Amino acid sequence: MITGKFPSLRLRRSRKNNWSRRLIEENNLTSSDFVLPLFLIEGKNKKQSIKSMPGVYRYSLDKINFVVDKAIKNGLPMVALFPYTNPRKKNHLGTESLNEDNLVCKALRSIKKKYKNEIGIMCDVALDPYTSHGHDGLLRGKYVLNDETIKILINQSLLQAQMGCDVLAPSDMMDGRIGEIRKSLDKNGFKMTQILSYAVKYASSFYGPFREAVGTKGLLKTDKKNYQMDFRNSNEALREVALDIKEGADMVMVKPGLPYLDIIKLIKENFKIPVLAYQVSGEYSLLSHGIKKGLFDKSIILESLISFKRSGANAIVSYYADKLDEILK
Repeated sequence: MITGKFPSLRLRRSRKNNWSRRLIEENNLTSSDFVLPLFLIEGKNKKQSIKSMPGVYRYSLDKINFVVDKAIKNGLPMVALFPYTNPRKKNHLGTESLNEDNLVCKALRSIKKKYKNEIGIMCDVALDPYTSHGHDGLLRGKYVLNDETIKILINQSLLQAQMGCDVLAPSDMMDGRIGEIRKSLDKNGFKMTQILSYAVKYASSFYGPFREAVGTKGLLKTDKKNYQMDFRNSNEALREVALDIKEGADMVMVKPGLPYLDIIKLIKENFKIPVLAYQVSGEYSLLSHGIKKGLFDKSIILESLISFKRSGANAIVSYYADKLDEILK
């Protein structure tokens, strides 16, 4: 309801000065609102640039302490681990996902040994970094199998929990996997391990640079539309979230972020559950390349990040999370 009228009411009065704008601002950001994705690679003394993502790198395990140190210093609550798996270790079944000496497991043990609980660790639960076909589950023809995939995801989740993962993040979009993973965790003594469900993950064109980052680019011969959501749908997102909450999800993710602000708002208003937004690789690359080419200035980063908070996101997974000292100041 609008009260008052011009000229006695002038909304520009509160916009005149910086102090008055700060006084009435409705949304703001701190470092506690961010999760930093961290790409892992085999070898030693490696900091490998990712061509399509300016300023983002893959790190060998002996280099990750530098990244985690900075994350803790900047007040970030959590990092998220993503592996660039050696192609020789990939196969049709993604069996490297169950290897206790894979990159993620080694990184978990290393980070937990040094930092204990100073910072949270989130791990992706899906098979796409480990399969020779680049899909998130077991493939039969052009179709990703649901129930058969869940059996592997349960074991992958349990392994990551045993290695020290704080927040398991199933990103595969298989039906029913949250409930099965939760039951397995509880049965095996991991009742306090959190689940962040990628409950709403759209089949999107914004994932391209990420696929380069984890080494799945070029592997996919078919799309992921038979398990990821149709970007035309919003009510379906509510059904996905409702099911995952009933199955035991502690938090939910909306991915991508910026094209789906309406979905974030819809979920927050309907369920009051912690909602995270993933500002995905395509969003990051569009902004970063646009800044690099002089199409717009760096303030566009903060504007895009604030939009997530305005829509109701509790936190943002973003490749800008290690640059917040420049962005938020």
